[in-house]
Amino acid sequence: MAGFKFERNLPHQVAAVESILKVFDGAQAKSLEEKAMAAVANPLIQYDPGYIFCDNIRKLKEDNDIKAEGGCDSQDHVIDIMMETGTGKTYTYTKAMLELHRQLGIHKFVVVVPTLSIKAGTVNFLKAKATGEHFRQEYGTNIKTYVVESQKSKKNKKAYMPQAVREFVEADRSGSKSVHVLIINAGMINSDTMTKKFDVSLFDRYNTPFRAIASTHPFTIIDEPHKFPPKGKTYENIQKFGSQFIFRFGATFNDEFHHLIYQLSAIDAFNNNLVKGVVTHVEEFDAAKDAIVTLKDTDGSEATFELSENGKKRKFKVGKKESMATVHPEMRDLFVESLNKTVVVLSNGLELKRGNRLNPYSYAESLQDKMMQEAIANHFEIERDLMSREVRIKPLTLFFIDDIEGYREGNDIAGSLKEKFERMAKAYIEKELESVSDERYKVYLQSSLKDISLIHGGYFSKDNSESDEKIEKEITEILHDKEALLSLENPRRFIFSKWTLREGWDNPNVFQICKLRSSGSTTSKLQEVGRGLRLPVNEYMSRVKEEIFDLHYFVDFTEKTFVDTLISEINEKSGAFSSDIELDKLTEELIEKIIEAYGIDEDILLETLDDAGAIKRNNDFKEDGYEIVIAMYPDAFAGVGKNKVRNAGSKRDKVSLRVGKYDELKSLWESINQKVILEYKIEDESKFEALFKSYLENNIRSFKPQGVKTKIGSINFEEGVAFYKEIESVDDEILPISTMSYKAFLIELSKTLSLNIQTLHKVFKSIKEQLDINFYLNQQTIRTVRAGFNKYLLDHAFSDFSIGYNNVSNKIHPTKLTDEKGKPLKSINANDVGVKFSNENVAKSYLFKELYYDSDLEKENIKYDPKEIIVFTKIPKNSIKIPVAGGGTYSPDFAYVIKSKDGKKKLHLIVETKDKGERDLFDDEKQKIKHAQKLFEHLSDEVKIEFKKQFMGDKMVEIIKEIRDIT
Repeated sequence: MAGFKFERNLPHQVAAVESILKVFDGAQAKSLEEKAMAAVANPLIQYDPGYIFCDNIRKLKEDNDIKAEGGCDSQDHVIDIMMETGTGKTYTYTKAMLELHRQLGIHKFVVVVPTLSIKAGTVNFLKAKATGEHFRQEYGTNIKTYVVESQKSKKNKKAYMPQAVREFVEADRSGSKSVHVLIINAGMINSDTMTKKFDVSLFDRYNTPFRAIASTHPFTIIDEPHKFPPKGKTYENIQKFGSQFIFRFGATFNDEFHHLIYQLSAIDAFNNNLVKGVVTHVEEFDAAKDAIVTLKDTDGSEATFELSENGKKRKFKVGKKESMATVHPEMRDLFVESLNKTVVVLSNGLELKRGNRLNPYSYAESLQDKMMQEAIANHFEIERDLMSREVRIKPLTLFFIDDIEGYREGNDIAGSLKEKFERMAKAYIEKELESVSDERYKVYLQSSLKDISLIHGGYFSKDNSESDEKIEKEITEILHDKEALLSLENPRRFIFSKWTLREGWDNPNVFQICKLRSSGSTTSKLQEVGRGLRLPVNEYMSRVKEEIFDLHYFVDFTEKTFVDTLISEINEKSGAFSSDIELDKLTEELIEKIIEAYGIDEDILLETLDDAGAIKRNNDFKEDGYEIVIAMYPDAFAGVGKNKVRNAGSKRDKVSLRVGKYDELKSLWESINQKVILEYKIEDESKFEALFKSYLENNIRSFKPQGVKTKIGSINFEEGVAFYKEIESVDDEILPISTMSYKAFLIELSKTLSLNIQTLHKVFKSIKEQLDINFYLNQQTIRTVRAGFNKYLLDHAFSDFSIGYNNVSNKIHPTKLTDEKGKPLKSINANDVGVKFSNENVAKSYLFKELYYDSDLEKENIKYDPKEIIVFTKIPKNSIKIPVAGGGTYSPDFAYVIKSKDGKKKLHLIVETKDKGERDLFDDEKQKIKHAQKLFEHLSDEVKIEFKKQFMGDKMVEIIKEIRDIT
C-alpha cells in the first residue's frame, strides 16, 4: 500500500517559516575571510545599519499578534516558534532550514532533541527517502544527516573525534547543493565525549567536539524547549556550539520565552481544524435513585462506607474479599478486591479514595464492562461511516488497561478481559452485518468474524521478552508499522496497552481512547489525549482535511473533572497536549515505569541513578538529573513511535488547469457557483405544527429516564476561549430535569427552530398524555430537539413539504477555479479533485491536465473523450455547497458542456457519480441528491442545466446520448 503523503504549503507551516525569514529582513550574509574555513562554515550574519534585529522582532510580534511579555535584546539571538502538538513541527523546521539555505546560504545546522526516542523519530524523518524527494522537488537541495552517538573508548589507540562530528564539520559546501544537519540528544550534549580533548584534532586546531562544531558558526534548532530550561546545565552546554542563532520549536515553553515570533496554540489548532476535536464520554449516575455510597475511611484492613438513602445515613465496615452487599443489596456482585490506607479497589477494578462516591443501583453490571461496551458500540458507529465512504478511513480505538493477565492470558477464561471484549465485539459485528449495505465494508466485517482474535492487539513492556510469533507481529504493527496497521486488508483496529503508549507514540487514525483504569495525574491525562489528536489519513495515506473529526475519550465518573482541567490547561497556557512530564523528584510512579520498562530491581535502579549524579538521597533530582534519567531510561518515558516516515511517492500535489478551456465552461461554472438560500415551501403554520408533532411522537422514547447514563460532551472554542459543551445527538436521551420556566423554554426553542411560540405550545398541549414537557424544561432538551427535528426535516423533505431556492448575492468570484477577477487559476490542490493518481492520459476536453480521481468510475469518466463533449471538469471538493433541509450542504461531482445534436447550441450537464448501486445509497444521500435536482431546476432560468445520477455500471456515453436526444 502507499506510504504517508506530505502536503505542501499548509498555511500554518508556511506562516511559521515566513516569520523566521523575516527575522533576517535587511541582513547580509558574508563568508569568512579564511578560505579554508569559508568552505566548511556558515556565512556570518552582518549587523550593518540595514539590519535592525529588534525592529524585525517587534514587527513580527505585532503582525502575529504575540502577547508574550518581554522586550528585545539585540545580543540575544534565540528565536521561539510555538506550534501545537500534531501540527508538524519537524516538517516546519526542516522547511525553514532549506529556506535559510536558499536565501542566506546557511548550510550547517545542529538539531537538539531531549530524548533518544525523539532523536530516533527525527533521524527517521530527515533520512527518509520520501522526505528527501519531497523537499528536493521544491528546493533542489539534499539533506545530509550526522547523528552523534555514544562511543566506546579503545585502549592504546589514538582517540579520534566522533565520526558524526568530524564528518559534519569537514563537510564542504562548494559544488554541493546540500544542507548538513547534526542531530544530538541531551544526554550526549552533557557527556564527557563533547568536552574531551582528542588526540587527532580537526584542521590542526580544534581538539574538542564543542570547539569543532563552533568553528562552523551553526544555526541550532532546539526541539521541545521546555526540556531545556535556560538555567540548566544542558542549555548551558548548548551555548558551546557557538550558534549564530538558536530556534526553539515546541508546544510548551513554561513561559520562559526569549523572542517569541510565531504562535500556533491549542486554541489556534482547534479553531483551524488542524487537530481533532475532543469528545468526552463520562459514565455518571442519574439522581433518579436517591442512594449514594461514600468511602469515608480505610485503615488498610477495613474500609468504612457511608450509605445515604431516603434522607438517612448509616455506616458499614467492609474487609478484603468481603461483599459490598453489606452496604447495599444492589451491590451484591461487588466485593473489596484489595485496600491499603489510602485506596480501596473493588472487584470491578474501580479505585476509590476517601470522599469518592458511587451509586449502588449502577452495578448490575461492571462499570468497566459498561465502558468497554460503550466504546465498542461507538467504534462501530464511527467505523460504519468512515469505512462506507468512497475513499475509506480506518478508525482505531485505544484501550488503556491494568489487567494485563486478563488480556494476554485470557483466551479461554470465561469472564476475562479478552473473553468479554471478543464476545462484545463479535456481537456488534454480527449486528452490523444485518444492516450494512456497502459491499466493501461487508467484506471487511466478514473477514473480521473469521478470526475475532485478529481484530485486536496489545503492547506491554513485558512483551519485549516474549518469543510468541503472534505477539511479536502485534507489537511490530502497533509500534513500528503504521501503514500495516492502517491497511484495509488488516482487521486489527483495537489496541490494548497499559500506559506504555502515552509518550512518543502516535497514530493519526486513533478516534477513541477508553480508560478502563485510572492513570493517575492530570498531566498523564493530557498525554493520553495527545495520542489521538492528529488528523486522520485515508486508505491512500493522504491526510483528510476540510472536515471536522473528533477524538472520543471514555472515562469513568471518578475522572469527571478531567474536562475542566483540560480546558483550564488550554486557556491558561495556550498550549495543549505535551507528551512530556516535568518532574523535580523521582516519584514512585516513575520508578514503577522504569522497573516495568527495563525489568530491573528498585535498589539497583536507585544506586545506578545515584552513581550517575541524577538524584539526591531524598530522591529529588539534582541539576539536570531528570534529563539524565530520560537519557538512561528513555523507554520509560516515550513509547517507541519512531516510524514517522511519510512517503510522498511520485504523485504531485497540484493539478494544472488547461486555462484556454475555461472560457467554454465559464457560463455553466458561474451559474452553479451562485450564492443561494434554502426556502421551505409549507402552506401554513398548521403544516409546521403537524411536522413538529409527528417528530415528537416518533421520538417519545428519547424522553425516558435511565439508570446509568453516558454524558457526552466536546471541547469547543469561541472568540479564543475554550469551553465545554454537551454533544447534540439525535439519539440523546433527555434527562427529566427542569431548569427553566415553561415560557423561557418556549422562547428559546422558538428561536432555535424558527417556529411560532403558539405552534409549539399547541403541539406540547396536544401530546401531554404521551409527553409532559414540563419535566424536561432544560437546555439539553432544546439542543436534542433541534438536532432531531433538523434530521426529521431532511428525511421528510419532498414527501411532506417542498423546498425552493432564492439567489442572495451577485458576487461569484473567487471560486475554486478562479481568482477574485474571475480569471482561471493555473493550478489548484490535487486533493480537491481526487486522492488517487494515475499516469494515464486524460480526455482532451477535460479541464485538468493530470488524472486525479476518487473512484474507478470517475477515472473512466475522465478518460472518456467523445467529440460531442466541448469541455468537462471534476467539480472541486467543497466548491459548490448546496443548502439542504435541516442544515448542511451537498456538492455533485462533474460539470459538462456538450454540443447539441444539431450542433447549434451548448448543453449543460451536472452529474453525481456514485461508484455503487442506487439501492445502496443512504437515505441522507438520496435526499441531498433531490435537493441538487431542485437547485439546478431553479438555476436553469438563466442557463439551462440538466442534472443526472451515475451509478456503478452506468456509462457516461449513455447519459450524454440521453441528454442530446431529449434536448
